[in-house]
Amino acid sequence: MVFFSRLDLQEGLRTLSVLQWIPLYVILGTIPIFGIPYFLLFTSLWPLSVLSLAWLFYDWNTHSRDGRRSAWVRNWTLWKYFQSYFPVKLVKTHDLSPKHNYIIVNHPHGILSFGAFINFATEATGFSRIFPSITPFLATLEGIFWIPIVREYVMSMGICPVSELALKHKLMQRGSGNAVIIVVGGASEALLCRPGVSTIYLKNHKGFVKLALKTGAYIVPSYTFGENEVYNQETFPEGTWLRFFQKNFQKIGKKILGLNFCTFHGRGFTRGSWGFLPFNHPITTVVGEPLPVPKIHDPDKETVAKHMELYISALRKLFDQHKAEYGFSETQELTII
Repeated sequence: MVFFSRLDLQEGLRTLSVLQWIPLYVILGTIPIFGIPYFLLFTSLWPLSVLSLAWLFYDWNTHSRDGRRSAWVRNWTLWKYFQSYFPVKLVKTHDLSPKHNYIIVNHPHGILSFGAFINFATEATGFSRIFPSITPFLATLEGIFWIPIVREYVMSMGICPVSELALKHKLMQRGSGNAVIIVVGGASEALLCRPGVSTIYLKNHKGFVKLALKTGAYIVPSYTFGENEVYNQETFPEGTWLRFFQKNFQKIGKKILGLNFCTFHGRGFTRGSWGFLPFNHPITTVVGEPLPVPKIHDPDKETVAKHMELYISALRKLFDQHKAEYGFSETQELTII
């Protein structure tokens, strides 16, 4: 009886660790978005709002510079429960020398990029042990850093904006041994993700190659197997009111927030039920061999295209070498659009 109770407790903690993730961001964001105007306009505690806004103004550039990384936050036990829910795994194929800086390019985006978050924004899978002397910075939308409290929370995990200013600072102003992680498919790639699918947006996303050439950072391909398997995504039939609502909702989200909202579902609180928890499917991020690039102040289109082709070739090789081990058939192909 005690044995089964402990198993149930462990399972419950894993579920709660995943369940809290997005709602916590929403709660932390809601407090300042509504609280600051309320206290400023309707209470005698308006100095708190003024101080909050003054601090935000004073500290505005921190997220684009060194941030405020916290080893304590990155090592929370919460992330170990989160990691073991799927479970998530980080696999190294080659060492990353601390004498260089790196752009780790990650595919696919999936619905919520669980693999990228756990592997690079926390120590749940042991990034610092696997890649000693390398400091990771997972890049995400800059708008997150405009919200008080939320910006402190994400900066504590070493997350930075996916802006040229922030990425250049990490790659050129902090010495060597830094790695920025970019999920280059972006939110638009989320619309492609479905179980069994290995299709990514890449051909027109050459910004990371240009950034690597300007900074001299090595480019590292990585692929997260299982990321597309943790949710089922629905596309309603054309001509139905559900499809009409779905398309317009996605357009609004893209225009206002820069996000593509997906219609997806996973499991409920009990196995086999329907809900918004992700399925318990293994997620494995395989990090490939670094590709050295020359440092060029203003690379031309031909140079960018050349190194893009080299990257695509390395990514295909990485995918083909590991696909059978992590859930795909030997005949599965990586489709790049």
